[in-house]
Amino acid sequence: MSAELVGRADELRLLDGGGVTVVRGEAGIGKSALLAEVARLAESRRTRVLTTTGVQSEAHIAFAGLHQLLRPILDQVDQLPPPQRDAVLAAFGRSGTAEPELFLIALATLSLLGEAAAAAPVLVVVEDAQWLDRSSADVLVFVARRLDFEPVVLLAAVRDGFDGPFTGSGLPELALRRLGRAEAELVVDRRAPGLRPEVRERVLREAAGNPLALVELPTAADDSSSAMPLSARLEHAFAARVTGLPAATQTLLLTAALNDGDALAETLAASHATVDDLEPAIAARLIDAGTDRVWFLHPLMRSAIRQRAGIGRRHAAHAALALVVADDDRRVWHRAASTSGPDEAVAAELEAAAGRAQRQGGIAAGAAAMERSAELTGDPALRGERLLRAAELAFELGRSDGVKRLLAEADRVGLSERQRWRTAWIRDSFDDGVLGRAQAAWPLAQVAERAAADDPDLALNLLYGAALRCWWTEPGVEARRSVVAAAERVPVDSDDPRLLMVLAFASPIDHGGVVLDRLRRHTVTSDGRATRMLGNAAHAVGAFDLAAGFFAGSLAGLRAQGSLALLARALTLQARSCAYLVDLGVAIPAADEAYRLARDTSQPLVAATALAAQAQLAAVRGEQDDAYRLAARAEKAALPGAANAVLAAVQYARGSAALAGGRHEDALTELRRMFDPADPAYHQALRCHAVGDLVEAAVRGGQPDAVRGVLAEMTAVGRRTPSPVLHIGLRYARALLAGDAEAQPLYQAAPGPWPFPRARAQLGYGEWLRRQRRVAESRAHLRAARDTFDALGLTPWGDRARVELRASGETSGSRIPDARDRLTPQELQIAQLAAAGLTNREIGQRLYLSHRTISSHLHRIFPKLGVTSRAELRDTVT
Repeated sequence: MSAELVGRADELRLLDGGGVTVVRGEAGIGKSALLAEVARLAESRRTRVLTTTGVQSEAHIAFAGLHQLLRPILDQVDQLPPPQRDAVLAAFGRSGTAEPELFLIALATLSLLGEAAAAAPVLVVVEDAQWLDRSSADVLVFVARRLDFEPVVLLAAVRDGFDGPFTGSGLPELALRRLGRAEAELVVDRRAPGLRPEVRERVLREAAGNPLALVELPTAADDSSSAMPLSARLEHAFAARVTGLPAATQTLLLTAALNDGDALAETLAASHATVDDLEPAIAARLIDAGTDRVWFLHPLMRSAIRQRAGIGRRHAAHAALALVVADDDRRVWHRAASTSGPDEAVAAELEAAAGRAQRQGGIAAGAAAMERSAELTGDPALRGERLLRAAELAFELGRSDGVKRLLAEADRVGLSERQRWRTAWIRDSFDDGVLGRAQAAWPLAQVAERAAADDPDLALNLLYGAALRCWWTEPGVEARRSVVAAAERVPVDSDDPRLLMVLAFASPIDHGGVVLDRLRRHTVTSDGRATRMLGNAAHAVGAFDLAAGFFAGSLAGLRAQGSLALLARALTLQARSCAYLVDLGVAIPAADEAYRLARDTSQPLVAATALAAQAQLAAVRGEQDDAYRLAARAEKAALPGAANAVLAAVQYARGSAALAGGRHEDALTELRRMFDPADPAYHQALRCHAVGDLVEAAVRGGQPDAVRGVLAEMTAVGRRTPSPVLHIGLRYARALLAGDAEAQPLYQAAPGPWPFPRARAQLGYGEWLRRQRRVAESRAHLRAARDTFDALGLTPWGDRARVELRASGETSGSRIPDARDRLTPQELQIAQLAAAGLTNREIGQRLYLSHRTISSHLHRIFPKLGVTSRAELRDTVT
């Protein structure tokens, strides 16, 4: 087995550089042995090893696993920026910071590991990752995705059959295989050389190549458990070792198995045992102990001992542990585990523990504590309230199954009317109003009307869920009207960002003017959340210049708070707004970061929207293959929930790609879908973005009559809304479709304030002038269009202007590629921040990366741009 382990450890090829591997396999397959071998190799190479082990009984203690991992390096916490330092200390209950964001804690963890790795490379070993508390697991997955340029290796073992953050995370995996027949025979013959042939064959058959089974089953080959599953047979074999041990040792083992910590003193005190009582268990190869710790040699041993004990003995052991552990949260969980019926004292303590967990940023632990508190609550009204609070916490985690179960239990208890309002918000606002539940907009609005007078904040939350349904899907005219009517009755200021966002999402056409007027009264503030809402409203009504400003103003506050879920949403719509404005220096890095953060925060629909923005950016730059590939990925994510807003964005990207590539019939086919109410890609607001593109595709494709009806329809829509994007498109479309007698004044009126549509109008006007044999006049417009396209970084559009200029008798050189062409999106973002004067640490804090990762990126950026200093970088990027 030693040679096999060394071979598999070398197979990982981890210790020669940074990396991450999730080791998967069934119980007993050798995950723990492999991790131990890698740790041994690492220590032999002067690598620092940090370890944590998931324990089932610890899963309800917020950040328990992370604290175990970072405890040896917490003395370096003062080297972190204050927000990170305060966040991680709050997570461990050592700071008064209220409710630190999980991802600020994750960034602090990344920074701490980076500081530790400055002295020597670091190996992070995560045993039984499937049993880590959820907060710790989320942090470690976030960190794992950011170790590419760090001298830090993360190795996590996950047992097959368990869900969790590491499962399906996309991190590299190593699946351990069972041993072949020859290897299995070698193990059995080495461990149990005296087995009778028939027993030996039975062990080989039942172990089926599982290494732990090959080692342990020979000692239990004559028992009657052969019909059990393999893991159960192993537990049975371990439990059998306990039977002959002294009573004091058995009590000690049960206490250790139920303890959610590994402190030897706790286990000895709770079991009234001595160090001598450990020896029989150590000799039986069940546990091992150090000067202050005791641990099981395999997780199955712990579960075997727990299951072997009756409920009375387990209750007694938990009660004993509750008397000796010092930590309040651990103590109350042991008290709860020793209680079988209602107990208000314990329930109240659990409720307090839930509050502490929430303040530490451990939402998952808070939800578990609140649910257990409800279970121990005898009073029906109080039980309903605690179930509802548990459901609210589960809702924050995005756990739909848990939310539904808790709400169903609360309904059975009986809730007050106000509690039912909260239930409606949680239940019907789940999944941001998609997944085929557009019809829920109307009932949400009705509940909001009843709640408005007593609880305006709750009413706006309900209406936000209803309005999102109106945005992502199509609930119908009456549902939209009911949402708007309810929103206008909520007693809040008419300029409240929440109200504007609801009106814009629910009624972007008919209330577009009202929303625009009120938005123009707002300025960017330090409140990132409120400013993001203003950006949402501006984007929904097609005021992309306003939206871009609001989103830019929201980012600093959201980053400082560590609100990565909201940051992902803000960046996504910033990218979409700036993609239409063709501010590529903002849009490209925003779309890239938005996608990565949406993935990190488990927001698939936001990720799909970010992909659609990336597709649009690739389309206007002439990157055809990338545009269609990204559009297909976004469409795949949006189709199951019929998310019309994403599907419309996908079609816009495809149509833009075809238009930029000169495939006008294809562009017409793609864009038409956005205007067909029967098509899943129809969206009443997003179609306003594509009016000019649709008409241009039809005119250049020789089918102008095919879109005259659409233009008439959208002209009528334009009389209902002052949407800037719609009216820019309408002016351009009218000029394209006009006859020669009417075209000139229409072209002259077409250019608007935004550079890309203005340059396209100039190109169209120049083309028209040249066709009218007014060649000399055409050149100034074609030249202006070319220069704007080049400045924006739009090669296919600039090339089209050059073709027209050549036809007019004027030649021009090719566009010179700039940083936007030479760098990846993330490199471009880092280069911009470095050029703005930020240090590597400041850039890392802003982007949730380590400063060493930033340094590695800059080492690649400089030669790509042909610069050697930040001063030169500033001249190149800005």
